[in-house]
Amino acid sequence: MQNSTKPPDTTQNGGIAQIISRYISYWPLFAGLLILGIASAWIYLRYTIPVYESSATILLKDDTKGMDNSEMMASLNLFGSKKIVENEIEVLRSRTLMKDVVKNLGLYAPIYMDGKINVLSAYVLSPVRIFLKNPDSLIQQDKVYFSYDEGTKRVVIKDQQYPVNQWVSSPYGQIKFTPNKEYREIADKKSFFFYLVNVKAMANGYLSLLDVSPASKLATVVTLRTYDEVPERGEDILDELITVYNSSAINDKNKLAANALSFVEDRLHFVVAELDSVETVIQKYKSDKGIVDISEQGKLFLQSVEINDQKVSDISVQLSILEQIEKYVRDKDQKSGIVPSTGGLSDAVLPQLLEKLYNTEIQYERLKRTTAENNPILISLQDQIEKIKPGILENIRNQRNNLEAGKANLASTSGRYSSMLRAIPQKERELLEISRQQSIKNNIYTFLLQKREEAALSFASTVPDSRLVDNAESYKNPVSPKSNLVYGIACLLALSIPVGFVSLKELINKKIFFRSEIGDILSFPVIGEIAQDASKNAIVIGDGERSFIAEQFRQIRTSLSYLGLGSGKKKILVTSSISGEGKSFITSNLAVSLALTEKKVIMVELDLRKPQLGKIFNDTNKFGISDFLKGKATKEKVISRTSVNPHLYLISAGTEVINPSELLLNGKLQELLSYLETTYDFILMESGPVNAVTDSFIISNLCDATLFVIRHNYTSREQLMILKDHLKVRELNNPGIIFNGLKSVGFSKYGSEYGYVESKGKKKQVV
Repeated sequence: MQNSTKPPDTTQNGGIAQIISRYISYWPLFAGLLILGIASAWIYLRYTIPVYESSATILLKDDTKGMDNSEMMASLNLFGSKKIVENEIEVLRSRTLMKDVVKNLGLYAPIYMDGKINVLSAYVLSPVRIFLKNPDSLIQQDKVYFSYDEGTKRVVIKDQQYPVNQWVSSPYGQIKFTPNKEYREIADKKSFFFYLVNVKAMANGYLSLLDVSPASKLATVVTLRTYDEVPERGEDILDELITVYNSSAINDKNKLAANALSFVEDRLHFVVAELDSVETVIQKYKSDKGIVDISEQGKLFLQSVEINDQKVSDISVQLSILEQIEKYVRDKDQKSGIVPSTGGLSDAVLPQLLEKLYNTEIQYERLKRTTAENNPILISLQDQIEKIKPGILENIRNQRNNLEAGKANLASTSGRYSSMLRAIPQKERELLEISRQQSIKNNIYTFLLQKREEAALSFASTVPDSRLVDNAESYKNPVSPKSNLVYGIACLLALSIPVGFVSLKELINKKIFFRSEIGDILSFPVIGEIAQDASKNAIVIGDGERSFIAEQFRQIRTSLSYLGLGSGKKKILVTSSISGEGKSFITSNLAVSLALTEKKVIMVELDLRKPQLGKIFNDTNKFGISDFLKGKATKEKVISRTSVNPHLYLISAGTEVINPSELLLNGKLQELLSYLETTYDFILMESGPVNAVTDSFIISNLCDATLFVIRHNYTSREQLMILKDHLKVRELNNPGIIFNGLKSVGFSKYGSEYGYVESKGKKKQVV
């Protein structure tokens, strides 16, 4: 029966301490790789060009998200379309705008200078910048070196001098060198060189680094970000992009206002000519007829006629406006033009439809610049336009029918007035008809004058649909590479490599490597550890021996009390799972250790298949345990005194047998053990491996304790699992484990922490 008291465990069996214990012996490898990793990170940070983030913020005027313009500003901005933040973001990301930025800043001709290792951008270090007259048709050039003469203010390329601020002919086309406003003079002036790169390629490159995003879903504030090795260049790109965006919007509005103003001017010239003709007729008629005044009755009829004619005039104006609108809608696909004014129309639906058509067409034109023709959004807008037009034409048709009906009614009324005016003298009636034509033309002239002033005012007061909130500004610290992150990754990799190496080594090696692995499979207590012996001696302990391994055997000797040995319990079985784990070595040295205490100790060699104890102690007795079990020798004849210690005795294996297991079951072994118990203080028995033969299970029932030997980096986990399965049906009496053959791990020396020095020589374990 197993004693409940267990020897103290000197190792950490779990948690952080166990993890540290697995890797601490490899500390030189960890330290070396950590130093190498930090050095590599420093070199990387030293020679990697940092990248900085630049950002700017603008406010878009989006009526759908709470952006309300005052009535005065709205009246001045007659041709301003409603902005949708999402659409404007796509416009800001467009290749068209970025190509304009590249051209305006001359980014298609980047200037560099040679560094110690890397090529450095000379955006702020070069005294000049380079522009081409026709950048769209430039021929790409690779590394054109140049220098700048401060005295003559000239640029020198291959012994050819070029002036500054002048367009000059060169092998690269019409080129101009301009002073760099952001020039930052440096002491070490190195050679400069520039490339000529396709504008489209440069625009795509900078566009890939651009991020445009709204501050939130409901906000009209848009943040623009870009990333560049030169923060000043990043700021210039964002500022120029905002400028180009606003200029593009203003140009669109000015184009619309100019078209409207031209249309109104043409109409005014035509109406003025007609009005002058009518006034000339009145003047000539009065002069020829000698008319001075009209009678009071004529005045009353005239007032009625004027009111009626005014209504007819209004209807005529409305019909004229409807005709212009219908012409605009029908001819829209054939030529561009401005939406005619809907002033004077009483119907409120038509202006809304026209505004919707106009805004949809504006969105279509803008998206058409930045997207492909098969874009789903573009196709959707085109479908909307085609659906709006029939509604507008239907509305015009309905209004025209109503107006013509009203005009016919007014004509009938005018007929009645005309019959009344027949009583008036012929001269006055003719004058009234001429005056009526004058009034109609005068109303049309006044209307056109008003519209011309509105268009001129809008053209003069056009403002952008965005407001700058924050100018472009770069962050002080680079966003890439981040030193803390680089050092962290370097340290992590440096520590991960040895951890991975050790873990992989353990994963591949299926042998028992750590003491904690024994406890994961078996529940037996580990009563001691034995280091790998560096000498070739089978007996490593003796009188006065103070080596580390000798002290370990003395510790095991002390730990036997935890298994309940002593006070009448003296029979100890030593076994293992397979051959070669050192059970003969453990048995012989433990027996010597017990004999050194002047206890009478006897060893019984019960491994009848591969006996080793007789060889270790050079036993010359021709009789052994097999001879006794077969009845061929007495107890006294099989016992021999060893030459190692006067208190140590041995019963060797004897002659070879073919049926060891059956021989152990004949009852003679119990008889021998009963005799030995009366004579000796300790009886140590060595038997065959438990996984190979059943001898140990037979003998264990006759013993007071069983010492199971497991050898470091030799015994496999599979062997312990087999033993665990055996123990489900058969038991080892009062078992304890000796962890044998512990070797140095990594760069540490096993046992050095205890202050002992191993003897020199190749490490070899005796079995």
